[in-house]
Amino acid sequence: MSEDLGLSSHPLSDLFPQPESIEEWTSYCLSEDQLLEFQEKGFIHGIKVLNHDQIEVLRRELSEMVVPEHEGREFFYEYHSNESTIPETVLFHALGAWRVRKAFHDILWNPAFVMPAYQLLGNGFRFFHDQIFCKPANHGSVVSWHQDFSYWTWTQPMHHLTCWIGLDDSNEENGCVHYVPGSHRWGLIDKLDLAGEMDAVRSLLTSDQIRDFERKVPIVMKEGYASFHHPVLMHGSFENRSPFQRRATVINVFGDGVISNLDFVIGNSPGTKNYPPIPIGNKMEGTYYPLLFNPEETSQELLSNIPTLKNLKKINTF
Repeated sequence: MSEDLGLSSHPLSDLFPQPESIEEWTSYCLSEDQLLEFQEKGFIHGIKVLNHDQIEVLRRELSEMVVPEHEGREFFYEYHSNESTIPETVLFHALGAWRVRKAFHDILWNPAFVMPAYQLLGNGFRFFHDQIFCKPANHGSVVSWHQDFSYWTWTQPMHHLTCWIGLDDSNEENGCVHYVPGSHRWGLIDKLDLAGEMDAVRSLLTSDQIRDFERKVPIVMKEGYASFHHPVLMHGSFENRSPFQRRATVINVFGDGVISNLDFVIGNSPGTKNYPPIPIGNKMEGTYYPLLFNPEETSQELLSNIPTLKNLKKINTF
């Protein structure tokens, strides 16, 4: 019988050791310059979050989960063996791996992810959902240009963060993520098919936004490295035409205090009823939205020595 790992709100293995001192925690900290870069561009990248052994375990578990008949399939929120709408291309995309395999569960408490996420959000935060993206060699599909929060308006207010983690080297040949610097200031744009026409969003942009759009940048990173981006940053990834697959996992979180705006009647919903529902107006919390970092249970000495984007904004207003 399959076990729902989402019922456990703590790590189930020692794959991601927890720091035992202030010095160990601060070794994972972003610098003030990195925080300011995020504020200006809407993203940062090149943050190492996985070592070789962790990558190998995640890859092994992923190889089990891409087989549709794997144990635990019923716990996924969404599972698409091929979400691509473009003929002869493939995009494996699934949400909910944390409930199915231990390494994908425990990565949520990886201090190399938790500390930067706290610094960027500036307060305690909860897990929202994970994602897996796999592009096979030679015919991997695009992930069309989009803003994450356009799919998340069933939660309010917007206080979310995404961490994209490469399980392979990611480059322009194999379909790496591209970001549009500064596009987190555009405001919210309508959502389109995630794996449809790559540039479909252009028809929704203003002339100024199109000029910004043309300055998109590829996010080239080695395996085990991550990027963090703002919930309305415009991003996407092109086809994988290389002879190598491109695999990635994504962790999406929100600040503690975000509430549900769920309304299936008007269509303000995730698009699937597999997500654990929280009634509209209620706080997003509970078993399937665990608190990953709680400042009230963290050393005040540690917190006083950690720069956060929220604190830097306060300083820069004087």
